[in-house]
Amino acid sequence: MTFGILESWTRTFLAIGAAISCEIVLGRLMTGRLPHLASAYISGISVGILIRSPFFWPYALCATLSLMSKYVLRWHNRHLWNPSNFGVSAMLFLYPAAVASLSIQWGNFLWPMLVVWCLGSIIISRLKRFHICLTYVLSFVVLSGVRSLITGTPFLASMSPLTGPMYQLFVFFMITDPKTTVSSKRGQCLVAFLVAVAEMLLRLGQVIHAPYYALFLVGPTAMAIETALKQRRTALTDGRENSVLAAPAASETAATFTQ
Repeated sequence: MTFGILESWTRTFLAIGAAISCEIVLGRLMTGRLPHLASAYISGISVGILIRSPFFWPYALCATLSLMSKYVLRWHNRHLWNPSNFGVSAMLFLYPAAVASLSIQWGNFLWPMLVVWCLGSIIISRLKRFHICLTYVLSFVVLSGVRSLITGTPFLASMSPLTGPMYQLFVFFMITDPKTTVSSKRGQCLVAFLVAVAEMLLRLGQVIHAPYYALFLVGPTAMAIETALKQRRTALTDGRENSVLAAPAASETAATFTQ
């Protein structure tokens, strides 16, 4: 009994098991210690919920790719991609004949949405990231109007994907990931807006899995820019401090030669 939320329990357990196994192996190899497994569990269950396939192997592969991205695709000791977003995007791009994303499988029932809204609201309020969700939702609504004007599609039809189960999970749990969002509140709002803009452009190009690909492109770019700017500021600060420390020494040396 999965109530339509999961493809099957066995596939979801396979994804969770693959994610945890990969986390343990890579954690020991890369850091020499056993990592905390909560992140792997979250990635595994996210894969079990977000992808649909009649086969078992996509669940194991997607979970493995998700966890590998944390350890392999790093810059200045930070992973740039949201693990679940990386894995799901990679599978949808590489194996479209074998994998689909969660769409309307939960049916037109309100109770699954209420569960996501309640849990999402509790978690996001504790993380203090409601501004990210709100920025993305408002941007999506406004840009749906833009798409409606461009394509002639009714506004409600353009906006309707936002009410689906996949988007609820995307808004509450994927674009708000603390490890893969920029530091400042303004920056987080800007990135959420840019994800919505990129998604609109992809949708205009008839790209089916636009939200995943938009976050895949925008999120890591923002993280890389922030990291580069921080490194530059640190280098400039260190340079100034070294100059200040070097100035008295230079004065003493000059005084010695003039005596």
